[in-house]
Amino acid sequence: LAALAVAGCGGGGKSNASSGPPKTAGGATATVGVSNESLGNILVNSQGRTVYLFTRDSGTMSECSGSCAVNWPPVRATAKPTIGSGANASLVSTTSRSGGAKQVTYNGHPLYLFKGDSSPGDTNGQGLNAFGGSWYALSPAGDQVASQPTNSGGGSGY
Repeated sequence: LAALAVAGCGGGGKSNASSGPPKTAGGATATVGVSNESLGNILVNSQGRTVYLFTRDSGTMSECSGSCAVNWPPVRATAKPTIGSGANASLVSTTSRSGGAKQVTYNGHPLYLFKGDSSPGDTNGQGLNAFGGSWYALSPAGDQVASQPTNSGGGSGY
């Protein structure tokens, strides 16, 4: 337990406990998984980057398009999303975007990345207000994470 407590300490919006991209039970890279970052256990994509929900979305319908989707790219899926350790497979699905592309959802929330996050473990989008709503990382339960990073290193609201 002492090692876990030490591993949870860190700054710069990144965690020393981050283990990189999430893996499926078979060892393949997963579409969505959980990583221990400065916000605690949060959802990440296949590259280990933080995924966010947008409070303006209505159910599984995305309200983020155009310049919003440039700054907050949707997490897309060309096949059935795969689930990594710590994520709940029953909460993962997809929704159709206006152009017909599939976007990954978790607990009914369409998922997005933030262009201001340049590396796995960055959480610079956490709590930002942009494009008519707020952006939050998600917990493994599929709820918005309300806390702020221990030391995010800044960010831009676009």
